[in-house]
Amino acid sequence: MAIWNHLTYAAVAFREFIAPTYRPERHYMRGPGPACARRSGSLQSRVTFH
Repeated sequence: MAIWNHLTYAAVAFREFIAPTYRPERHYMRGPGPACARRSGSLQSRVTFH
């Protein structure tokens, strides 16, 4: 059984080397986080527009 696991792992690694899969959700944020919201909330109270 262990030989099949090693062969499967090698096949997946080889395929990933030849044609890597691209998944944007692994690399990019989905939106601003809570720290950004806190910063923008505190900045809005200080900024005045003329």
